[in-house]
Amino acid sequence: MKTMLWATLTANGNYAQSGPDNPPKQEALEDFAAQARAAGNFIVGRRTFEGMLASGGGGAFGELDIVVVSSGNPDLPGVKVAASPKEALRYLRERGHRAALLSGGAELHNAFLGQGLVDELVFVIAPTLEGKGLRLLTDTDKYKHQEARLLDFKALGNGVLRLRYGIPGSEQA
Repeated sequence: MKTMLWATLTANGNYAQSGPDNPPKQEALEDFAAQARAAGNFIVGRRTFEGMLASGGGGAFGELDIVVVSSGNPDLPGVKVAASPKEALRYLRERGHRAALLSGGAELHNAFLGQGLVDELVFVIAPTLEGKGLRLLTDTDKYKHQEARLLDFKALGNGVLRLRYGIPGSEQA
């Protein structure tokens, strides 16, 4: 199963932090929805999923298989709760999916990367700069230096870009 990590980053490389004063870019939201529909699913962390629900965005994905990775056992109707990244992937594989879209947040991304479970990186770059922010895992032996292969790129409009990279040794690299 191909696993694609999808994230919105700022132009200076941080995770884009959204909130009431800084809503996510519409182009990024549309790209995520298109990627999720194409995969038929997405995997998300509990805090990120609860944020989606609070903003009213969770209902837009009713036809997709949604897996929430959480070490606890939250009561989240309509979604599968998995205790680990491998359990999330196993569930989607058993449901017949050939690809999994990993959508957030940073802690979950780093867990998948740290276990070598990511085949592609899909970065949507927002034309903003942020002084503080979360980052992708960069301090493990596995990823001290590893080349990634640019698979494609696309301008999404209003200065927003999508970059898609393959990780060497994966199905798509």
